[in-house]
Amino acid sequence: QVQLVESGGGLVQAGGSLRLSCAASGGTFSKYAMAWFRQAPGKEREFVAAINWSGSGTAYADSVKGRFTISRDDAKNTVYLQMNSLKPEDTAVYYCARGTLLSGPRSRSGEYNYWGQGTQVTVSS
Repeated sequence: QVQLVESGGGLVQAGGSLRLSCAASGGTFSKYAMAWFRQAPGKEREFVAAINWSGSGTAYADSVKGRFTISRDDAKNTVYLQMNSLKPEDTAVYYCARGTLLSGPRSRSGEYNYWGQGTQVTVSS
């Protein structure tokens, strides 16, 4: 059974930084695309960033491009989201997700079939 556990969330002031981690267990980590999504109160879950199975390709939502960086460490079965220049509108629960075998960095949530429980990120103004 694949399990994804996010960590690294917290409260930060606008302009600050956080690094989220997502540790995977119970299945093969390498050869699967990984992604981060987020959901703010009263809003639908939205795509944030994705990385392909080899780490050679990434995709970002326009709202985070240039501020967030997704990366992966297959030796540690972990995907990261480095978040810089945080804004109050980045406040949300952040979820990591595992995609399909040998897939690219997709932005649709339907492309991902395993999800973590989420970690809260709160950015104060």
